[in-house]
Amino acid sequence: MKDIYFPNLGVGLGLRTQHYSSVAQSSPFIKWFEVLSENYMGINGSGGGRPLKVLESVRKNYEVVLHGVSLSIGSTDELNFDYLNKLKKLSQDIQPRWISDHLCWTGVNSENLHDLLPLPATQETLEHLTTRIQRVQDFLGRRILLENVSSYITFKHSEMTEWEFLGEVSEGADCGLLLDVNNIYVNSVNHEFDPHTYLKSLPKNRIGQIHLAGHSRQGELLVDTHDGPVCDEVWDLLRLSAKLFGPVSTMVEWDAKIPDYRQLEAEALKAVQIIKEETELPREARAQFA
Repeated sequence: MKDIYFPNLGVGLGLRTQHYSSVAQSSPFIKWFEVLSENYMGINGSGGGRPLKVLESVRKNYEVVLHGVSLSIGSTDELNFDYLNKLKKLSQDIQPRWISDHLCWTGVNSENLHDLLPLPATQETLEHLTTRIQRVQDFLGRRILLENVSSYITFKHSEMTEWEFLGEVSEGADCGLLLDVNNIYVNSVNHEFDPHTYLKSLPKNRIGQIHLAGHSRQGELLVDTHDGPVCDEVWDLLRLSAKLFGPVSTMVEWDAKIPDYRQLEAEALKAVQIIKEETELPREARAQFA
């Protein structure tokens, strides 16, 4: 098993347009921001202009990571090198600490369905993903992180569990994992598995970032809506993650019904406290959570 390294940046937030002025005018304890790659790289007519200028300004004072939703790494379409060229250009301009996307597919026949669709956990899928991830990493000149997604269906022909699949993908492609703890909880309820078993089975040397978010209930399903605070069960999974993996760069997502910046900071502070309580940090590392 190879060891890989993604630096621990402490606790961060997603950079949203509603909070541009708050970020610019204050000096919060937040050490880094995650930004949606497509908002700054000319996808669907967006990018450039004021958003890119704001991002360049934020980058002067904070660490930044890029998080995409359009790589469609699991699709049977050819890799989209127009997209990858734009992503590489943004990466060269901004110099993010890392780039991430989702372990999913988002469309086929060049049609973007604008959803993060799950994949069957089979050996054939593993081989398909491994080749494509390696090509993307070679093109970008860096290792990427891939995120586990929420799902509302299962595949009868899957040959392994979701957590086994994640581990096999990361080892086979030599990539990192962005561990979305809320998605684990959502899927554990929807598909009736033990989220603790999931976390305990992951390769700890592959986890470079953690996501926290809120969700909602729609009928019998939990849905990953990112429109509310983190629930107690997800905080508990963060506690277990901290015990298992140590201090990992952790970020709070809130993408709908977005509150004011101070409420987001309060959520991030909860994460800071949990990580402090559950990990034994050397003095120099503990300073990142001060």
